[in-house]
Amino acid sequence: MSEVLTFFGANKEIIYFVVLSIFVGIEVIGGVPTVLHTPLMSGANAIHGVVIVGAIHVMLNVDPSNIVALLLGVLAVILGTLNVVGGFVVTDRMLEMFKKKK
Repeated sequence: MSEVLTFFGANKEIIYFVVLSIFVGIEVIGGVPTVLHTPLMSGANAIHGVVIVGAIHVMLNVDPSNIVALLLGVLAVILGTLNVVGGFVVTDRMLEMFKKKK
């Protein structure tokens, strides 16, 4: 228990920063109108291509015998790819709503 208290005491500023960031994020996201939520989220999901590039970079520079790091890298690539594809699918569906029907 004393180790936990020591950790919180040593990292007090970082913990405050994270907690305040959570509150600010909730307020900012809560203020977005419903009409804008889908395009903003689809764009944010598409930005996750950076996660894919980062995961590939880490996997290329990790020791081949470190199975845990390789598995985490593969998981990051898979989840990042799903997020990017999902963002583009949502954007495509959203744009289909604005096309004139025949």
